[in-house]
Amino acid sequence: METLSFAAENWQVILERGGEHIVIVAAAVGIAILTAVPLGIAITQNRRAADAVLYAASILITIPSVALFGIMIPLLAPFGHGIGAVPAVVAIVLYSQLPIVRNTYTAIADVDPALREAAIGMGMRPFQRLRQVEIPLALPVIMAGVRTAVVMSIGVTAIAAYIGAGGLGTFISRGIAQSDPRQLVTGAVAVSLLAIVADLGLGALQRALTSRGIR
Repeated sequence: METLSFAAENWQVILERGGEHIVIVAAAVGIAILTAVPLGIAITQNRRAADAVLYAASILITIPSVALFGIMIPLLAPFGHGIGAVPAVVAIVLYSQLPIVRNTYTAIADVDPALREAAIGMGMRPFQRLRQVEIPLALPVIMAGVRTAVVMSIGVTAIAAYIGAGGLGTFISRGIAQSDPRQLVTGAVAVSLLAIVADLGLGALQRALTSRGIR
């Protein structure tokens, strides 16, 4: 009951922190999509490059988030962004690379060769095949990677509160520092609910973008 009372009394702050959380995640995943999807498509042309990129991305995701945030501080401090949202966004972009690159690479590589041959027989150029055949077929798997990246990023962003990035993780960090279970539970529940809502929303978007023929 105390936690519910705390949440009711501070709902405006919760919404404000939630907005900060969403902005960080949206910016980071948006940048990750713009970089990881083209990279995933490009490495389908070279198996060695694919192995190297996927291996590097796998290493990045094994670095503890607190350690990666700590690395960002001295790297970005000379540019005036040692703490705050900028290092959080950079770190989350790095974390988001693996699921998006891997799913994009797998989806494009697994397109039925017969469909590619049919597209070639129709006179389509490589870019036309990619845009009109391969990407539409690969889109559900790519979107699954984006969903994974978003849910993961929502959790990682909660830890970014420790470097002054704001967001819902502020309640968790203050709850721990002040031994206040009300703030701790409020932050944890809010982050979980945000992850669930984001996943459901992206799932609906994924179904809407998927061609009826491959649903």
